Amino acid sequence: MELPFTHKPGRRERHLRRCHENPLFAWPPKEVVPEDLLTAQEADHEEMNVFRETFRVLVQRAIDLPPNAGSDAVLGLKEELERHYEQSCGLPEDHAKEREAIAKLIGLITRAVRSAAGNDPLAEQELQDEEAARAIHFRLLQQPLVADILHPESPIGRDELAAAVLSSTDEEVDALLEVFDPDQLTLLVVQCRKLLQRLASLGVDQQGAQARLARIEARMLGGDPGATFN
Repeated sequence: MELPFTHKPGRRERHLRRCHENPLFAWPPKEVVPEDLLTAQEADHEEMNVFRETFRVLVQRAIDLPPNAGSDAVLGLKEELERHYEQSCGLPEDHAKEREAIAKLIGLITRAVRSAAGNDPLAEQELQDEEAARAIHFRLLQQPLVADILHPESPIGRDELAAAVLSSTDEEVDALLEVFDPDQLTLLVVQCRKLLQRLASLGVDQQGAQARLARIEARMLGGDPGATFN
């Protein structure tokens, strides 16, 4: 069935696209019900409309922030900006301009905080560490799989994680490897192996998924993509 998936979907529709006719999520593969797709698209667009309004208000707050604003107000605004950046990565359509604006506002706030800190070396180091961590976080969020997994209301259920990862692009998998800690990656590998073993027992060919699992194992070992994880 040809379903009207959109070109730049939100997180709910993105996950339905992962699941649609995908043997990694169900065998025999299941088609997404058109009504479920419509519901997901409507929810994604409603979230986008709310985002646009709250983003407009947030930018106005930044404009109206007085020079002598207290640290609580400044840091609270920065946290809201970071949250909106994260949220934008799960929305339909293109929000690169909003993310660019958010990054600039956060940069202005950081410079103001740095100026207020004076020559305190400890404060300067903390700011540098925070900026580096934020840059990495924002970069990883550009990968849909990471954005969807890290969302507070992730559409990817715990029992669907292996299928979602094995259905993803190499770029998404590589980004996820930077997010998960060693214990989480170990558990992920175990889940992926079990899923592929079950499909193999059913006679389902999943060479692409096997290659992604090998990529995960190799990256964990820091060696040859043909290596295996024990």
